[in-house]
Amino acid sequence: MSAAEAPVTEGDEPPRGPVGPSGLLDVLGVASVVLDSEGRIVLWSPQAEELFGYSAGEALGQYAARLMVHEQHFQLIGKLFADVMRTGQSWAGAFPVRVKDGGTRLVEFRNMRLLDDRGAAYALGLAADRSTVRRLEQDVALSERMVQQSPIGFAVFDTDLRYVSVNPSLARINGVPAEEHVGRTLGDVLPLLDVDALENAARRVLESGLPFVGRSTVGRTPADPDEDHAWSVSLYRLEDAGGTVLGVAASVVDITEQYRSRIETEAARRRLAVIADASARIGTTLELERTALELAEVAVPELADVAAVDLLDAVVEGRPSTLGPSEPAVIRALALRAEQESDAVRAADTPGKIAQYAPDRLVTECVRTGEAVLVQQVKDEDLPRIARSAEAAVLLGRAGLHSYLAVPLIARGEVLGALDLKRTRNQAPFDEDDVLLARELAARAAVQIDNARWYQNARNTALTLQRSLLPSHPPVTTGLEVASRYQPAGATSEVGGDWFDVIPLEGGRTALVVGDVMGSGISAAATMGRLRTATTTLASLGLDPAVLLEHLDKTTSALDHSIATCVYAVHDPHLRQCRIANAGHLPPARVRPGRPPELLDLPTGVPLGVGGVEFSTVTFDFEPGDVLVFYTDGLVETRRHSLDERLDFLLSLLDDPGRPLEDACDLLLRTLHHPDNHDDVALLIARAQELP
Repeated sequence: MSAAEAPVTEGDEPPRGPVGPSGLLDVLGVASVVLDSEGRIVLWSPQAEELFGYSAGEALGQYAARLMVHEQHFQLIGKLFADVMRTGQSWAGAFPVRVKDGGTRLVEFRNMRLLDDRGAAYALGLAADRSTVRRLEQDVALSERMVQQSPIGFAVFDTDLRYVSVNPSLARINGVPAEEHVGRTLGDVLPLLDVDALENAARRVLESGLPFVGRSTVGRTPADPDEDHAWSVSLYRLEDAGGTVLGVAASVVDITEQYRSRIETEAARRRLAVIADASARIGTTLELERTALELAEVAVPELADVAAVDLLDAVVEGRPSTLGPSEPAVIRALALRAEQESDAVRAADTPGKIAQYAPDRLVTECVRTGEAVLVQQVKDEDLPRIARSAEAAVLLGRAGLHSYLAVPLIARGEVLGALDLKRTRNQAPFDEDDVLLARELAARAAVQIDNARWYQNARNTALTLQRSLLPSHPPVTTGLEVASRYQPAGATSEVGGDWFDVIPLEGGRTALVVGDVMGSGISAAATMGRLRTATTTLASLGLDPAVLLEHLDKTTSALDHSIATCVYAVHDPHLRQCRIANAGHLPPARVRPGRPPELLDLPTGVPLGVGGVEFSTVTFDFEPGDVLVFYTDGLVETRRHSLDERLDFLLSLLDDPGRPLEDACDLLLRTLHHPDNHDDVALLIARAQELP
């Protein structure tokens, strides 16, 4: 084993074998000089040669005083030498020594008497340059003062990662007296920390010599066992001048404030991201249930494990929503979202269900007061006030509900309902920051929900009006079998002004009408009703189709600049003909046995309400078994295909004249009309029959 290798040790036993040199003696350059009883130099170390400048040949045998001391100091040095040799008492101090180049060097001495085996006395002098000694003393004092007074925690660990020393700052950080650290491991002193990662890092530093700098760790110490703190830890390997590994030094800086500030900043950034996400995702349609679901989807899992959106039933119906102190809340569940299926989901009301919550329930309190309700730590006695029923309370308890928050949905000063949030898997309780975020989400969503519910109410009103103005079913007419459909636009679109009618006329004839008022909503539905009434009245006069359209054109022009398209046909079963006039509408399709389906070649005409243009009547054969298909543009028009392509597709579906008319209606709607189409559809199919 080389001299630089560390000795083998067992427990507290002294080292066995040679120990590597200390670098301190090398820095000091300690010289050894031995004098005999007469003061002659008998031993001279290489360090003495370096310190004083004399070689061993020049120094050995010389009187030390004559060689190294100025004449004025002879008496003093003689007395000191005599005292050491006579009494054996050591002497230490600084003395000016003459060096070979003629100069003087102040040298720190340690002098002591030596005895050999014959009882002869010698004087041993250990010497070092005084300036070097003072510099090292200052360095040590400065280092010790800096470590002791530094606000940064310092610790030294041996190679077994046991504390050797800690400074007062680290003792305060850890909440453990400095002396109780010594000899113990990190885990012994700080059991609340995840010490494995730190000890693994320290071992890597010992092995590699590469420092571990500025790594953050979070945990708790005896100084504050109830709160998390954060520290920046740096580790570096300690070696002496000869390269022997002594252990690991650690510096610890408390960065709790920065850590908490970063956490708060991250939380604020997360809240902004959630709000931005909500702005983009909530209100993509005017469908009430969809808008509510979008709010619930934003809230899970960012804010809660289970989120429900509930509206007061009165609000959904368009009635006032004020609740008295003793009134229950009648709530309609609109949306429910959860990160995973659980008892908490089974405890919630199914979307679409109407439930009554007693006056003492927390959600009732939320919608009655218009204030958020927060239960940070849910106890067993809180569950009955959160759940609608005793059974639901049991389910919530089983699901591990530990924190609850309900915030009101308020739009235009009216409480619409509540956003109900629960945490079961997320172990952090709701806090005030969560309340602020939930309120912001609820405020943004409430406006969209309010828009959706008013739109839905208006749409329902228009649809009711529209349906009331359409025939409930085509009447039985002479020589015709008739089927019809009315399909409203998609749920996010307003009701249009499409209509159809089947009008019995004198002589067994039948008028078939399909029309489309431009625009949507209640206004279009009302205009449609007026045009339908006018058409029925004019048809009873037996007018030619072109003449009837001219009268309808004048009527339409008087209806606040309304415009409509219309096809009007009169079927005469005796003549086996149809006389048809067109006012800007898509041409009907005719299907005849043994022949390919075709679009009738009609003059397009101009829409009703334009005025000043005559209409033309065209007569077509319509034999028993022939089928006429009247439709509005909502059946065939799309944004992705040309109208010619869609009309060809329509004709391809009319390949069987004998197909039951009800089946034909279903086939056309199912195949051609997309549920999200923004236009409604009126469809009328008539088949000529043999007269009895």
